[in-house]
Amino acid sequence: MPNSSDEPIRDYPGLPPLGGWFTDEEVDAIGECLRDSMNWRQGFGGAEIGQFEEAFAEYCGVKHAIALNSCGTGLDISLMVLDIEPGDEVISPAITFRATHHAVIGQGAELVMCEIDPATFNLDPADVEARMTDKTRAILAVHNNGLSAYMDELEEITQRHPHPKYGPPKIIGDAARGCGAGYKGTKVGKMGWMNIFSFQTSKNMTTLGEGGMLTTDDDEVARRARGIRAFGAGEGVWGTNYRMTRLQGAVGLVQLRRLDEMNDLRRDRAQRMTELLGDTPGLTLPSEPEGCHHIYYGYTIMVPEEWAGEGRQKLMDWLQAERGVGTVVMNNPTYKQDKLIATLGWGPEDVPISELTGERLFCLSLHPLMTDDDLEYIAAAMREGVSVVADG
Repeated sequence: MPNSSDEPIRDYPGLPPLGGWFTDEEVDAIGECLRDSMNWRQGFGGAEIGQFEEAFAEYCGVKHAIALNSCGTGLDISLMVLDIEPGDEVISPAITFRATHHAVIGQGAELVMCEIDPATFNLDPADVEARMTDKTRAILAVHNNGLSAYMDELEEITQRHPHPKYGPPKIIGDAARGCGAGYKGTKVGKMGWMNIFSFQTSKNMTTLGEGGMLTTDDDEVARRARGIRAFGAGEGVWGTNYRMTRLQGAVGLVQLRRLDEMNDLRRDRAQRMTELLGDTPGLTLPSEPEGCHHIYYGYTIMVPEEWAGEGRQKLMDWLQAERGVGTVVMNNPTYKQDKLIATLGWGPEDVPISELTGERLFCLSLHPLMTDDDLEYIAAAMREGVSVVADG
């Protein structure tokens, strides 16, 4: 196993600044692109972006992969191609990063928040079905913190509740945190109308700090998405510039080849952390449901219900102040994250399970290059911190 250092790290930020890691292969790919681009006839045009798209489509088992400058713009595109009409509703879990819901709001759809399942931190299919109406146009699911949503159950729900004009609502996957995760023999990115990935700097693979990818088997979605990302691309659709750069494409090709290796190490580190924390009283540790391949973008823990809010914060503050161990809340409900979303009127009474879960959960830093010593230090700090909070 690669070793990040000879000594355990003692000062973790809430999230590592780089989700995977770079090697000389990425550096060489960047250098080759730069040298080629010194030719004034060539510039920064090149085949790397197309090659990255082809490789990513093959990896996910889909017909189309469309490289973008971010997951956020990909989420915007996913809602654009729905052709939202006044009153159309999109169901999405209350617990996610605010960008998920900004995409819904940005296209004028009615955001319908649903509950999450505290066992997975993904949307609860039963609650999704309870919130379906004849105005539901889409389910914007989230593959949260490295674990796939239950895509087949969502598909069954949409078939039971077709829209009177458009038929079964579309299933869109926010896969910002799910690159390389698996679900019932498929890679995240395959199931659903489309899925959108992030290659931002903290993700399991990254393309120089920002970047994204949209995957789909729908030819019309692919046609329109390519138009939207590049000033219409001659397709007769509105567009702007959501394009990835050549250097990002070159790095993405290398990172994708290494993704399973990086994720396997991340899984190994997560499983080791679970072994170390397994006997810690009161903590609920992450699990991997049958049929899922968790890639642990976030190692998500829950404190006891009676510690919700204040107790959780006391533990997080103690870990940082006394042992230099950073943590992060990923995430509380979006109405608590964002002033714009808060104006929509959603609150604890609408999603009480998500409200309570959001007050209990937090993530420990996790990186595939963490050593056993690193993990043992964090686990010891966690056990000590839990004892401190329990003793009041």
